[in-house]
Amino acid sequence: MRLLYIEDNERLAKNTAASLQRNDFVVDCVSNGADAMHAARSYVYDAIVLDLGLPDIDGMDLLDQLRAERPDTPVVICTARDTLEDRVAGLNSGSDDYLVKPFAAEELVARLRAVLRRPGGALGLHLTAGNISLDTVAREVRIDGVRVKVSRRELDLLEVFMRRKGRVLTRDNIENALYGFDDTPTPNAIEVAAHRLRKKLSDLGATPRIETLRGIGYVLEDDGL
Repeated sequence: MRLLYIEDNERLAKNTAASLQRNDFVVDCVSNGADAMHAARSYVYDAIVLDLGLPDIDGMDLLDQLRAERPDTPVVICTARDTLEDRVAGLNSGSDDYLVKPFAAEELVARLRAVLRRPGGALGLHLTAGNISLDTVAREVRIDGVRVKVSRRELDLLEVFMRRKGRVLTRDNIENALYGFDDTPTPNAIEVAAHRLRKKLSDLGATPRIETLRGIGYVLEDDGL
């Protein structure tokens, strides 16, 4: 899952982003409203984490702008504003959750996962494709019910394919899902990752196949679906 994290406290942003990344989120960090709107217009995010105390705009006003641009993207407010009136105003203005600072990174992860599991959200607890099942919380892959070992990058890529099984994914689609804007994948990183995952799934007896559509992208196909 790719997140936009809007926080002007550099140390907090760095530490929280690191915790989110350890929990398999791709995180883009920005420190002001202008950069946040530019990022929101340039990329598709599964969720947004929003601080209200920003240097160039009040977070509530930014929330209105984000809602106008990305009405279906979940927003979790993380702020030091802790009064009942603040919490009610934040929730009534369109945020999906409200977390008061200081907070434990583990709680933010849990709240994000809860928001993303809601109807219409991007995160399902368990994904299936043919004889493959993926537990997105435990980060476990099973084929015919037997747990198999895959690398973190292979698991991330498999999750992208399983969430969009049967749909064509371009290289840009996959890069946007797997890499933040501070990451620099090598020119053939997607091709290499797809080849390795395809071979591993075949060797393990998986029924779904990653098909390459030359000049277009990739698609996860399974004759049993």
